[in-house]
Amino acid sequence: MSAPEEKRLPLAGIRVVEFTHMVMGPTCGMVLADLGAEVIKVEPIEGDRTRQLLGAGAGFFPMFNRNKKSIALDLRHAQGLEAALRLCAGADVVAQNFKPGTMGKYGLDYAALRRLNPRLVYVNHTGFLPGPYEHRTALDEVVQMMGGLAYMTGRPGDPLRAGTSVNDIMGGMFGAIGAMAALMQRGQTGEGQEVHSALFENNVFLVGQHMLQYAITGQAAAPMPERISAWALYDVFTVKDGEQIFLAAVSDAQWQSFCDALGFDDLKADPALRTNNDRVRLRPSLLADLRARLASRPAAELSALFEARGLPFAPIVRPEDLYADPHLLATGGLADIRLPDGERAGQTAQTTLFPITLGGERLGVRLDPPTLGQHTRELLAGLGYDEAQMQALLDDAAVA
Repeated sequence: MSAPEEKRLPLAGIRVVEFTHMVMGPTCGMVLADLGAEVIKVEPIEGDRTRQLLGAGAGFFPMFNRNKKSIALDLRHAQGLEAALRLCAGADVVAQNFKPGTMGKYGLDYAALRRLNPRLVYVNHTGFLPGPYEHRTALDEVVQMMGGLAYMTGRPGDPLRAGTSVNDIMGGMFGAIGAMAALMQRGQTGEGQEVHSALFENNVFLVGQHMLQYAITGQAAAPMPERISAWALYDVFTVKDGEQIFLAAVSDAQWQSFCDALGFDDLKADPALRTNNDRVRLRPSLLADLRARLASRPAAELSALFEARGLPFAPIVRPEDLYADPHLLATGGLADIRLPDGERAGQTAQTTLFPITLGGERLGVRLDPPTLGQHTRELLAGLGYDEAQMQALLDDAAVA
């Protein structure tokens, strides 16, 4: 009996060459790779410096570089640059996220590469779209501060960045969306094009709902911790043993169900709390009462009561707790990867998968995050290099 045929992924047959580091550019490549593209990560001979980050950056490389191949080239030497140009000449997509002017210095910018490959889709990941700010150095935290997101996340007078690299990750996703759109258009026109994705504009898109609130109502959006809630029961409660849980009731029917679940017949019968707007007007005193009533209830008990009645709730969870999340485990939301670098190189850890299904299936890990230059010989051979040429290029890089 023959083995079942592996499902063909949507971007199978597409070759992507990425000159990227950190998070934004690698996210774009990861999305395309997860969707089936052959993604070739061009690294300097000393390796992407992201491989060696500590602390909050320790997860960057293994998270955003799965399903890719690595080739180590020294672009400062003619042989290394020639190999990079050959890769780009046969690529469908080139993605980069270095500072403006870097790729042009090597003749690897879009203007140069389109002469070699008119069908090329070239994705720039930058801090800002072309304009007055484009010369500035941007980081996720920089654009969160200047783009209103940190203001909205923190308390008044205490701007606070979001708890993950939201702009870097979403900027890479928008880059991938642009690449796929350009590939579709290439199917109609036969020509490639340049795509730009930028951190600042990504951030402005994220806060656009707050901008429109002001445009429509004339009322400036308050930072989220100080916002005037549209619902009375919509908050975090500290309960038994200091555990915390978010509880909500966003309709009159849900409020009645909440009162029934907790045995709060007096609150349910109180005419001053009959409608949502009534409860919002009394929110400070109502919340104080509810906090006192719920303080001795275990979070697990509240979760069970809310789940049984279809009420919104969420225990406050730390990222490390998600490794034991029953839903993620049951639905295959985590996958094993082999770590390529650091003290745990060669060991296995679990990573999160792209949050979609295609045909009912998650997009899995086909290739572990590569070790530095892991696929150099394979890729050079595919470009037509013979053994002597490959060895000369590798020797040249070794003494650089």
